Amino acid sequence: MSEQVSPEQIMQVGLGFWPSKVLLSAVEMELFTDLAKGPQSLETLQQSKALHPRGARDFLDTLVALGFLQRNDGRYANTPSTDAFLDKNKPAYLGGILEMANARLFGFWNHLTEALRTGLPQNEARTCGQAFFEALYSDPARLKNFLEAMTGLSHPANMTIAKQFPWAQYKTFADAGAAQGDLAVQIALANPHLSGIGFDLPMVEPIFAEYVQKNDVAHRVRFQAGSFLERPLPKADVILMGHILHDWGLDDKKMLIAKAYAALPEGGALIVYEGLIDDDRSQNAFGLMMSLNMLIETPAGFDYSGADCQRWMKEAGFRETRVEHLVGPDAMVVGIK
Repeated sequence: MSEQVSPEQIMQVGLGFWPSKVLLSAVEMELFTDLAKGPQSLETLQQSKALHPRGARDFLDTLVALGFLQRNDGRYANTPSTDAFLDKNKPAYLGGILEMANARLFGFWNHLTEALRTGLPQNEARTCGQAFFEALYSDPARLKNFLEAMTGLSHPANMTIAKQFPWAQYKTFADAGAAQGDLAVQIALANPHLSGIGFDLPMVEPIFAEYVQKNDVAHRVRFQAGSFLERPLPKADVILMGHILHDWGLDDKKMLIAKAYAALPEGGALIVYEGLIDDDRSQNAFGLMMSLNMLIETPAGFDYSGADCQRWMKEAGFRETRVEHLVGPDAMVVGIK
């Protein structure tokens, strides 16, 4: 065997659930939120987190070895990144998506092989027969947790869109599938001349209203109730769909793009963003795995490349399209009517 060949990557990926679960358990315990108050000793953390002595030290030192904690003179502290992004009391907290991964996705992904062989969802629908969104939207507490998780997943890209897109050319926007409202909030905060609409199902309104009010943009951002599968989209200069299209099959994807085209004025823009799969389908592993997650979560959803989305936009009538990187694995496709 050549010296260039190594099993290292195979082992790292094959046992990748080890470090994943260590991090997810730390988030579940709100370890990083507590350590944001200051460094703590092994004994203090063992007591406050109800950790058994047999595993406590190994657990904390594993987090050190993985780069999620620092240890100095026997006291554990957050790293700059965990302090910024995993402290629940900070606005950049993205642990919501990790909380959902721990509570839901971790177990569902254990059935990936079955999903690949049957093409069927492996989430709540597998055990109770109720579709994911139907089950989700019927439970207010669970819905709020999900929408907070979506904010955690989308927040960096939302902030980038709010600053990167040429908003000076436009006056109004509508976010289709607004969830908690972070995209609308970030756009409004960065662009005081804009007013916007968050369009989502009626049960989302109190969660959206609370978040918009908390960020002091309620005078420029309002909620409009409706199903984008059943009703026209609100008219606006710019329509946005963030982490929306991948939930649906091809026919529904094209239908939603056509609805956006119909709602826009001449010169208006549609912004679609996801963890887009690269056109060669060989680089953005996150986008490809997100598509597998849609296999597990939805009856027909899948992720797609920028070239795919540009083609669908042109079929709908958009005269100009472009793809722009946002942050991390996320990119947006812009269509101009």
